Amino acid sequence: MILSSLKDLVRRAARAFLGRPYSQAVILGPMPAAAERPFPSEPLPRQPDCPPEQVAAGPLVLRRLQAGDAGAIAVAVRTSLEHLRPWMPWATPGAADLRSQLVRVAEADELWESGTGFIYVMIARDPGPPGPDAPGMVNDPDGEFVGTIGLHRRLADGAVEIGYWTVAARTRRGYATAAAQALTQVALALPGARRVEIHCDEANTASAGVPRKLGYRLDRVEEHEKEAPGERGRRMIWVWDPAEGPRATGSPDGRVARGGSR
Repeated sequence: MILSSLKDLVRRAARAFLGRPYSQAVILGPMPAAAERPFPSEPLPRQPDCPPEQVAAGPLVLRRLQAGDAGAIAVAVRTSLEHLRPWMPWATPGAADLRSQLVRVAEADELWESGTGFIYVMIARDPGPPGPDAPGMVNDPDGEFVGTIGLHRRLADGAVEIGYWTVAARTRRGYATAAAQALTQVALALPGARRVEIHCDEANTASAGVPRKLGYRLDRVEEHEKEAPGERGRRMIWVWDPAEGPRATGSPDGRVARGGSR
């Protein structure tokens, strides 16, 4: 009697699930060969490969952005607004708020874990004598916070873009150049990376000086909608392509060859 009740229960469940009598339900045959299966029985893909969380870069230590950096960044942005505003669309008084920077740190964490973006703080181990804006500077256990730099992946074409900014009181000391030099090699070590790019508006000569010093090639200049008040609307696309061979002195790989390619 109990067996009969169980059979009736199974039949009713089959009808509800399949919309047909149990006797007409489809019976699965043997599993096809692995090559014929629509979803191959492979292990789940592992997490995206990420770069090291700390990188030595000459006078700098590049360290993965973390929540404890939000205060230093907020102070640095506040003291550097006039320096940043012409080129950085995000350089607004709101960006100098601690809560705003905490949100950005959380967003940066999501990018890092997804393998699409990697943001570092730039810490100068020996920043030298204080400048006129020293009251706005923030010390770090490893030295002094002087800016941020990031790698932004474009998986569709294998490019990795480098973006950076430095604190107003610490410009013209080669910090952005040293950081970009170190991260160029880090970027090329990422799986699937084919080239590294640095983008900046044609009017931003200081930013353009970084890829030029490192031996990047000016691939093209594209018209674009102005995003910040100092821009001309002409974006320079600087490219480091390892397939093109060595570059000038000071290049990311340290080799010496043809110089001044533009």
